[in-house]
Amino acid sequence: MQVSRMAGSLIGSEIIKIGNEVNEMIKKGAQICNLTIGDFDPSIYPIPQELEAEITQAYQAGHTNYPPANGIAELRQAATAFTQEHLGLSYSPNDVLVAGGSRPLIYATYLALIDPGDKVVFPIPSWNNNHYCHLSGAQPVMLETSPENNFMPTAEEVAPHLAGATLLALCSPLNPTGTVFSRENLEAICDLVIAENKRRAPGEKPLYILYDQIYWMLTFGQTKHYDPVNLRPELRDYVVYIDGISKCFAATGVRVGYAFGPTMVIDKMKAILGHVGAWAPKAEQVATAHYLQNGPAVSQFVAVFKEKIQRSLEALYQGLQNLKADGYPVDAIVPMGAIYLTAKLDVLGKTTPDGRVLASTKELTSYLIAEAGLALVPFSAFGTSDTAPWFRMSVGGASLESMEAALPRLRAALDALR
Repeated sequence: MQVSRMAGSLIGSEIIKIGNEVNEMIKKGAQICNLTIGDFDPSIYPIPQELEAEITQAYQAGHTNYPPANGIAELRQAATAFTQEHLGLSYSPNDVLVAGGSRPLIYATYLALIDPGDKVVFPIPSWNNNHYCHLSGAQPVMLETSPENNFMPTAEEVAPHLAGATLLALCSPLNPTGTVFSRENLEAICDLVIAENKRRAPGEKPLYILYDQIYWMLTFGQTKHYDPVNLRPELRDYVVYIDGISKCFAATGVRVGYAFGPTMVIDKMKAILGHVGAWAPKAEQVATAHYLQNGPAVSQFVAVFKEKIQRSLEALYQGLQNLKADGYPVDAIVPMGAIYLTAKLDVLGKTTPDGRVLASTKELTSYLIAEAGLALVPFSAFGTSDTAPWFRMSVGGASLESMEAALPRLRAALDALR
């Protein structure tokens, strides 16, 4: 059977592949601490009780028909009020687009802005931009970042690639690293975009920023979240924000995301998703609209939720630091945001007990699953080299106790290498 060139050359998600394989092993009785998928175990991280009650009431009230293609008005109004109150970003409800999570919104941004062959600049590691480039026919320009800068792109790394580009795709807090932009770094990148747009001729397509801030409520300690338009208001016509409830309320399966940005771009995204039919279920939209207006409930949930996530991240971080102090070739970056820890396991080239030389992080991933009962995602799944010794640990799907139990198994698995 013949299929399109795009479909024929499409690569599936390595993250989902690893996660599914691990889940199948767990179903068969394997004891594995699964730190792969950026999801939540509802038995550990249930959605807010008030949101659950609102969803139930919305179904009982008969909200089971089609919602408006751009989202119900009450949710778009609630989202803009919430964004104004917590981030100081003022947008009209007409400039908000609701969809079934953030994925369709990112895809719609690409389709609304990108012509085949257009350049899209994004850092690696990063989540799924390579696949969205493939789906839209964009020319990907991947910027290799460094642990010295917490894997966040710097203005110096971005600057040489903006000429002629249509889109700069950024995310903070960043999936997969759990790190964030500093104010100074993001300001410098914003200034580059402003300067690039000023250089372009009238009528020439401008350079836009896709700013994925789906994890913005999940920052820890003294870490602060920054965004382009607050830092540089003149970028307002060039920034599309991606947001929603999936991560900050452990509501990945509720499927309510929203984007906001320039009227012209959002209108085109509405038209695209109107044909695709990627809207969030109406009952969930009604429930989310009510919940976002319940300030005390939101504040209480997020405070407890963040503290629990941070405990797990810090337990993993401290466990790796203890191994490092004992001379093991491991390290980690201090968790700053999201639900991820960046871990370094620098053991490629070593030999397993059965005589296999670990030549790639994919092989190391399989070894750790089998020998340590620990499942991680290598940064190669996010665009980096398959020999880069960096991994994502996602804490939403495992208990703190299971992570603490996995650390001695990791030590034993490292001891078995020679």
